[in-house]
Order: sequence, then structure tokens, then C-alpha cells
Amino acid sequence: MGNSMVTHNKYKSFMFFIRKYKVTELVPPQDLREVFSKFTGGESRMSAEQLHQFLVEHQAEKDCTLLDAEKIVEKVLQIRIRPQQENVSVDVKNIEQKVTLDDIFYFLRMDDFNNPLKTEVHHDMNAPLSHYFIYAGHNSYLTGNQLSSDCSEKPIIKALQRGVRAIELDLWPTFNKDDIKVDHGWTLTTPVSAMRCLESIREYGFVASQYPIIITIEDHLTRDLQAKFAEMATQIFGEMLYYPETDRLTEFPSPESLKNRVIISTKPPNECFEPTSIKDNDNFVMLSGSESSSSSSSSRGKESPDSMTGVKIEGTMADVKIEGTNGSDCDEGDDGDINTWECDHKSYHRCSPDYKRLITIHNKKLKGSLKDKLKIDGELRRLSWSETTLEKASESHGADIVRFTQKNILRVYPNFTRVKSTNFKPHIGWMYGAQMVAFNMQGHAKPLWLMQGMFKANGGCGYIKKPPCLMQEHPCDKEFDPKRKQPVKKTLKVKVYMGHGWNLDFSPTHFDKFSPPDFFTKIYIVGVPADYAKKKTKVVIDNWFPIWDEEFEFPLTVPELALLRIQVIDKDQGKGDFGGQTCLPVSELKLGFRSVPLYNKKGEKFKSVKLLMRFQFE
Repeated sequence: MGNSMVTHNKYKSFMFFIRKYKVTELVPPQDLREVFSKFTGGESRMSAEQLHQFLVEHQAEKDCTLLDAEKIVEKVLQIRIRPQQENVSVDVKNIEQKVTLDDIFYFLRMDDFNNPLKTEVHHDMNAPLSHYFIYAGHNSYLTGNQLSSDCSEKPIIKALQRGVRAIELDLWPTFNKDDIKVDHGWTLTTPVSAMRCLESIREYGFVASQYPIIITIEDHLTRDLQAKFAEMATQIFGEMLYYPETDRLTEFPSPESLKNRVIISTKPPNECFEPTSIKDNDNFVMLSGSESSSSSSSSRGKESPDSMTGVKIEGTMADVKIEGTNGSDCDEGDDGDINTWECDHKSYHRCSPDYKRLITIHNKKLKGSLKDKLKIDGELRRLSWSETTLEKASESHGADIVRFTQKNILRVYPNFTRVKSTNFKPHIGWMYGAQMVAFNMQGHAKPLWLMQGMFKANGGCGYIKKPPCLMQEHPCDKEFDPKRKQPVKKTLKVKVYMGHGWNLDFSPTHFDKFSPPDFFTKIYIVGVPADYAKKKTKVVIDNWFPIWDEEFEFPLTVPELALLRIQVIDKDQGKGDFGGQTCLPVSELKLGFRSVPLYNKKGEKFKSVKLLMRFQFE
């Protein structure tokens, strides 16, 4: 493919010497030239009718109409026509309604019009909640690490603005036990009032999506404070708050029926405890007495297969040591028992009936073996496991987990050892049907990029219909096993043509002080183990407008669970410099030539940086 040299970059090099680098102008790739010629019959201009045919047949835009194509032609002509003088107006209607190859090339690089994913909700939203993957947060109130950061409503607001649908709150009594705070227990985190969190959920909950918000509660409240929370939630949410009319649901309601509603999930409050010995030293809630502390540690080590007995997390925070506890998730251990501290300091009594009435999704564990805990007994419930517990359980009970999640809800959360608020690979939950893979949303690493990419699906509404392979009932010898290699269902062909926009979003010396960047692209498939793959393009030296023109093939056995992760890197000594990333659900990819916008490490979209790519299936 040809390039036109239009200007030069100038960089200082060694004292007063100036080094010039040629800058290439992006021109249509050869593939596009051939396709354009095919649909125009070799003519130099494309009519609206021909554009419509191109969009339907090559781009697989099946719902595109001739009127849509005419509007695109008009829009492109408005943008592309540049009069000699800025104050000269142009009547587009009087211009021949045809576009050139350069016009089409320009249009295809506009992600507003040529995004790789559908922007509207298109999944069936009338199935029970258990039929969906749900965009879920873990310790949603934390601004940073799990031990000493602030608790605030701000990360909750940010998560909701990004489309997160499940918010976790840890509820504790305040120092004088007359109010409710949200805090990460037994740590140095600073609390925030529960009322501020609930008010933020009400105000920002449906900005990004109309589909329901699930508030998962870790409850450490007294009976009186449970009643106070019920009153608080009822007053703040009003008719937005949904709760079932019956204590025994036979099927969860659907996302469609719960639009703009808030539902609550926590332990079944048949019996609750009242803390009797809490020492609240400013922001640090501890056990009162070393004897209780050691008892808690040893007892937990015996009861929880997921515990790390004797492990100490030490820091400079007033010589804090946390031994063998599970942070905010300590009451959601594998046995489903009330946590050890509660067992040592409790007085049982009936819970507030108003509080009990508000709970839609009960977090309830059964006693016995792992198979017993996954028993489907007609009573709908939620089960919460750490990432490690799920990994262990999946080794021998994968089919049971898949079967359990067809009607019930499984929540998977990060191990308590992730004190820096890192995350795990989310596919360990998704490929077994876990609806709520709960993530620390304040992190900025690859697992979170996967999470953000997954929930770009279905218009970014926060609910994704689980694929049929996870919902179908099979004979025991034919049940879905994500670790068992299956026949290739389809092959994804990905072609990376070029990239542009870095010169607009970055300073000239951001990547290299003395020269333009040396970009290459890495392409990954993340999904079931058999589908994992990694490819990379060549390195384009000293160029802000890299042209790769390379194609890669990815055979997929379970494309419904596959994600396409893309990352651009400036080749440098060591790891190289980050140049942008995105993650796209394979099942949602729009075919043909597509403009793929890139994002920064936080998941925020760059203003100008994009790739021109092509997607095809065989």
C-alpha cells in the first residue's frame, strides 16, 4: 500500500543537531481499494445505493436502510468539503450525492459511526436474573487499597457511571452504635456514612443503564440498626426499591421487569447477632483483647479451607497485623457460617422483620460436602466464594457449579491477600456460569481491562445473557466442561491495518525523547483454556502513523466466552511504553472494516487514538 510523504518531525539529537523524520499520510489500504472498486463497478465515486449495498453485504449491517446510507453520504460530504474560505457556506444538496474512496476511508476511521460493537441493548432481557452475567463491584466504597484507603461514595458513583450494576456495602455500627457506617472492618480505612452511599446510588444509579442495581450487603448490624437501615433504604429509594411479596421465590425476576429498580442481597436474616465487644479506635475496628484475637485466628484456620492460617500482612500503619482473617468477606467463607469473631461475640435474637422483608436475593450456604452446598433444592439463593475456592471446587465439581448457576446466583470475589486491590482473571468465574464476578474497580491492570471489555457487550447495560452452553441441561456425560477441549466452532480473522491519533493525544517526546515512537500491536484471545492465544505485529520504526497491514487467525471452540484483547506498545528497552488498549467481546464484533478506539490504563477512552481493523468469521 502506498504512502505519501507530507511533512517531517524534527527532534533534537546530541547538543545542537536536528534530526528529521518523515511523516506518512494515511491512505486507503489495498483491501479497501478493491472492495470500493467492486461495489462501484470500477467507478471513482460511490452512490448512496452502492454504499447501502457495501454496508449490508460487506459490513454485515443487516438493519441498514437506503435512507441510512443517504444520511451517511450527506454527513461525510458535510465534513469532508472544505471551502477555500471559512466563511463560505456550501449547500450539500446541490452537490452530487456521491462519495470518493478517500471519503469512505475517512468515514471508516470514525468510531462514532463505525464502532466495532453494537451500541444498543439487543439481548433478551426477560429471562430470570440468574441467566445473566452482571457487572459487579467488590468493596465498592474503597478509594484505594484494602487496608488504609478512604471509604467514600465517590468510587460508588464512578462505578455506576461506568455501568456497574452490583454495588457492595459493608455495614457496621458507628462508635456509639446509634448510626450506620460503611467501612472495611478490622482495617485502617476511614468510614463513610451509609446514607451518603445510598443517596449516591439513588442519584447516579441509572445514569449509564436502566437495568437493576443489586446492593450486596455484608451485615454487621444490631437488630435496631437493621431496622434503621430498612427505614433508611425505604425512605431514600421509595418506589425504586423492589422486594418480593413472598418469602419463597421460585424464579428470580428479570432485568426487564426490574428497570430502574434497586434490589438488596444479603444473608437470610433468620437469626442474627448483636456485637457486644467492639473497640472502635478512631477508624480502626479491632477485637477487644488479644485472647479473642488469637481465638478468632485459630478458629478461622480450622473452619475455612480458603483461609491462610498464620499469614501476616504487615505494614507501617501503626504496626497493624492481620492474621488469618478474610477482610470484608470474612462472613462469606466457604462454610457459610457466621465469621469466627461473631461466634465469639454474639447474642442471638430475631432480626427486624422490615429488614428481612427487603431482601430479594438471599446469600445462603448449605452444610455438608461441596456437592451438598451446590444442591438445587428449589429455594433460590446466592453463594459467595473467593477466587481460590472456585478454582478448587471447579477441579472436581465443575458440572455441579454450572448446574447450580442455571437457577441460583454465584458471586466470586478477590482473595483477601489482594491488599493492593488487584484482581484475578475473571474467566475463572464466567466459564462456570458465575453471574457476579466481583472486582475491585479502583485497580488499573489487565484483569480489569477484561472486565471492562466484557461489559461493553449488549450496549454496555451491565447485563449480558449467558450463552446457551451454560444454560442447557445435558446428560451427565455430556455436560459443558470449559476445560475439556471441544471442536473448533468458528475461526476469527483479525486484520490490523494502521493506527493514528497519538500525535494529537500525546506530546512529541512522550514515547521517545529523540525520535518518533516505534509501535507494534499485541493481540490476545482470552476465554476457555483451549482458546487462549497471543499474536503480535511487526514493529514500525519512527512513525506516529504506523501501518502494519497484517492478518491473524484465531480458531475458537467457545467463541461465546472469548474476548479479543488488543494492546499497542512503543518498543523500548525493557517492557516498552504503553500506547493504548481495548478489549472486545468476540460474540459482539461487527464484521468488516472497523474503527477501534483505544483506552488508557484506567479504561478511559483516548480522544483521538484509534486503529483501523477488519473482522471476519469463517
